[in-house]
Formats: sequence, C-alpha cells, structure tokens
Amino acid sequence: MLDAAVVIDGESQSRVALTEASVDLLRLLWDRHGPLMFHQSGGCCDGSSPMCYPAGEFYTSDADVLLGTFDLAAADGPAQPLDFWMSREQFAYWSHTHLTVDVVPGRGSGFSVESPEGLRFLIRSRLMDDAQPFR
Repeated sequence: MLDAAVVIDGESQSRVALTEASVDLLRLLWDRHGPLMFHQSGGCCDGSSPMCYPAGEFYTSDADVLLGTFDLAAADGPAQPLDFWMSREQFAYWSHTHLTVDVVPGRGSGFSVESPEGLRFLIRSRLMDDAQPFR
C-alpha cells in the first residue's frame, strides 16, 4: 500500500492510497505515457471510476480539490509524482472517507489510459477515522 502525501491544509492523515497492484499498473502506464494524474469526478457510469490521464491532459480548476500526491518512483529511480484530484462537489459528499485505488479485471472508463490493458481502476473506501486501511 502506498499512501499519498498529505496536501490539504490542517490535515495530518492521507486521504488516498494505492494498492500494490495499482502501483505496478501505474508504473507500466507511466513508461508508456509519461507523467500521469488521477481525477475522480463522481456521478454515474464512467464518472464513478477514477480516471487516469497523462498529466496536464485534464484541466483542473477551483472546482477541483487536490487530495494527495504519490511518488511512483522505484527505490533507486527518479521522482515520479502523480496527483489525485477530485471534483469539489464530489469531495463534499466523500470528505469523511479515505479512498484506496485498486485494480480489477475489466474495461477502463472513457479516456482513462488503463483501458487497453484489460484492467480498470476502482475506488474502495472506508471512514477516515477507521484505524486500518482497506486491504
């Protein structure tokens, strides 16, 4: 499990994590596409899955909240920062939850870069005050 750096002022606990399987897939995708980012918009259908884009291909604004930043670098490699963004409206609903990005078999959503891999990213959640992360 890889926790994101805490980036929200006044908070001390990570809001988002990656499973080992998602880290492995993200490193593969980084090698193919370069720097990456996540955006979680909420809503139905494709909007309920975290979308992974090449960094900068999805424009964020004041309508979005940066929940955390991961470093995907291997132990001996250069930094590989990956930001996880969520729409501010969705954050209002999920502000009490810790999110874990996992990978499951299936077709990725919309324009998300994992789509051709036969895998898709999936959010698993727990309450922020739970002691144990979702595994």
